Amino acid sequence: MQRRPSYYVARLSVVTLMFFGGWTAFLAIGSSWWQMITAAFLAVTFAQVGLVAHDLAHGQVFRTKRHSAVAGRLAGNLGIGMSYGWWTEKHTRHHNNPNHDDLDPDVAPEVLIWATQSALGRRGLKGFITRHQAALFFPLLTLLAADLKISSIKALRNRTVKHRRLEAALLILHGVGYLSVLLIVLSPVQAIAFLLVHQALFGVYLGMTFAPNHKGMPHPTGDEDYLRKQVLTSRNIRGGWLTDVALGGLNYQIEHHLFPAMPSPNLRRAQPIVQAYCAEIGVAYEQTSLITSYRQALQYLHQVGAPARAEHEARRATSKARNAAKTTPAIPSTAVDRGRTSDR
Repeated sequence: MQRRPSYYVARLSVVTLMFFGGWTAFLAIGSSWWQMITAAFLAVTFAQVGLVAHDLAHGQVFRTKRHSAVAGRLAGNLGIGMSYGWWTEKHTRHHNNPNHDDLDPDVAPEVLIWATQSALGRRGLKGFITRHQAALFFPLLTLLAADLKISSIKALRNRTVKHRRLEAALLILHGVGYLSVLLIVLSPVQAIAFLLVHQALFGVYLGMTFAPNHKGMPHPTGDEDYLRKQVLTSRNIRGGWLTDVALGGLNYQIEHHLFPAMPSPNLRRAQPIVQAYCAEIGVAYEQTSLITSYRQALQYLHQVGAPARAEHEARRATSKARNAAKTTPAIPSTAVDRGRTSDR
């Protein structure tokens, strides 16, 4: 649990240089379609800022909540356009009950469905998405950045966020500044293209850092003890330093859930100790490659959508039967009478 100030000084310095360096390059390049490369770079940068905000929310960086909240609002609200207060409250509920169907907001039945019983009865666009959610998972991540902004605004309007005025002011500053610089530097068409590419890639990268952690893992009943509730619902990702950097330390998800305030560089050291202890007491410890984790998550999504596909096929079969009954010509009664007469 020992703090790592030198690590976070280096990490925050690199991410800050990426952020301001990316926007400096944007201004230097000017009105050009080469800015799509800048959009991709800033998408990676925004995701890294989001991962820093995650560590701030867990108190891994600073000793006091006040300093963490100040830095978190600068990174979240002003930096990437996401309410730090809303996300922190939501993420805390997730940590308290990971993968719980009723208590974890990350598996609530919204666009994607993570519990079989929630898949039934959905029609229209929602039903189509549920039936094909495995195939649509990665395309839907392109909308994640927009969803974070919409959810932030809803939370501020519902007055569920502390320091609501401050957070709202920072979000407005972010939005005005972001759109202004795009419209001043780029042509209208280039500005729209930049916004779409930047926000879409930001959502995909951010979603891909969180998806391996719990998706496709067991859903608890709530009766488990703390260790089992956290370990059995989480999945670690094997890899070296590049995986650590790309996923912001979330690849040690089991250790992170057991010790949320532990600085992310210490999770690698805790991993073999936790794994050995789980083996000693007979608790399953899931660890796999990044690609396999995505495959498991997609397989689970496909499995959860099976009842919705069966229900849809049943409705189609019923509809076809009804239509066939309506279109089948009835035999005229006179023809029946003639047939009976001729038989006599």
